[in-house]
Amino acid sequence: MNPTACILVIGNEILSGRTQDVNVQYIARRLTEIGISLREVRIIPDIRPVIVNVVTEARAAYDHVFTTGGIGPTHDDITSSCVAEAFGVPWAPHPETFALLEKHFAPGEFNAARQRMATLPVGATPIRNPVSIAPGFTMGNVHVMAGVPRIMRAMFEEIAPTLRHGTPVTSRSWHAFGLYEGALAAKLENIQTAHPDIDIGSYPFHDSDGRGGVALVCKGLDADEVTQVADKIAAMIREMGFTPLEGEPAHKV
Repeated sequence: MNPTACILVIGNEILSGRTQDVNVQYIARRLTEIGISLREVRIIPDIRPVIVNVVTEARAAYDHVFTTGGIGPTHDDITSSCVAEAFGVPWAPHPETFALLEKHFAPGEFNAARQRMATLPVGATPIRNPVSIAPGFTMGNVHVMAGVPRIMRAMFEEIAPTLRHGTPVTSRSWHAFGLYEGALAAKLENIQTAHPDIDIGSYPFHDSDGRGGVALVCKGLDADEVTQVADKIAAMIREMGFTPLEGEPAHKV
């Protein structure tokens, strides 16, 4: 089986609706591509006991834990110190990171707030940040990254080659206009029953012109079996009198 993963989105701004999360979609897609199975996503507040408890639970349950948010210079950026507490280690200045940031800022600008970004759990390995210098870090199987999307993406790509992974997931999809879930549910269930190792999903859609239909997606680790299932789905759509169009529908709304 492929390694498993959990994403922890940390931040009151997400829970309040002030900020829209776009990081989960990126991480989920990349994990699928490199053969890591995402099993859970949690959104949690900037509350120390919550972060400590959830990190402790997640790192015991999954092969990889990815966190986003809460590693900046302000008082509510507490993810780093919470991870230290979850691992039972001190939260202390990291010499190499401290020197890197001290060199980056102009004289007198590397103040106490910015020094928080150079303070890591003892034993952590920094994750290089080519965008804005201040790193994330890996502690055990927990990978702590920024919440700002372009910085998070850069950090993820830094660690992606080092992650223990498995077989990439193969995916095929079809969509058909005018066909709806209620009409195909029984037939689709028969295909799923015959192929329990393939994940088959149906997703209603409407396009920008107001036309509706359903998209059918099959995913799995066995590329040949995914192809078999995709062929069965296409045949089912034709038998029902509709035209199967390969891929996801464009301009979904």
